Amino acid sequence: MPVTSDPDLRAVHGLRVRGFADTPELADALGFAGTDLAARLGALEEAGYVRRRDGRMAGWMLTPEGRTHGEALVAAELDAAGARSAVDGLYRRFLEVNQGFLALCTDWQLRTVDDEQVVNDHADPDHDAAVIARLGEADAVVQPVCAELAGLLERFDGYRRRFTEALDRVRAGEVEWFTKPMIDSYHTVWFELHENLLATLGIERAREGEST
Repeated sequence: MPVTSDPDLRAVHGLRVRGFADTPELADALGFAGTDLAARLGALEEAGYVRRRDGRMAGWMLTPEGRTHGEALVAAELDAAGARSAVDGLYRRFLEVNQGFLALCTDWQLRTVDDEQVVNDHADPDHDAAVIARLGEADAVVQPVCAELAGLLERFDGYRRRFTEALDRVRAGEVEWFTKPMIDSYHTVWFELHENLLATLGIERAREGEST
């Protein structure tokens, strides 16, 4: 049975992974009821672990104390579950396809015309179809990794669904769902999974190469 994370851990760690989010999208990503998460975030704000920014771009973010608190919770959970070695192995499987996926995103954003790279205006259906086919191949690799992660720690469970939804939308012709930021595009979900693995294992992104 996968380990079910403490609600405080899920909320704090969810903000660590997303960086900044408002209550509805954070609740959807974490599988919280919106009212439950709002109350949880209010309590965390009182404790000094999160703060809210209002205005045109409203949402929640971690404080430095919240980041430290979350790292301690995650490390304790991972060691109590005895899952550190298994998660590390899955992280390394993810890294095997990470660079290829990033190159794939570049190929989606650019295409070659008369031996020059230009911004992809999606006017060449053959180019787009070839890249989408390769995205399907990447999805076939990352989905089992997500399934195994979810079998260890329940908080990884939503990634399979989010990847599938983004891929389905790209295949349906909604081109923004491949790499567009600020929505649950395939690239957004991939970036979050990567950050989740790094944070779970206590690896700083800037020093990632030292851990491989």
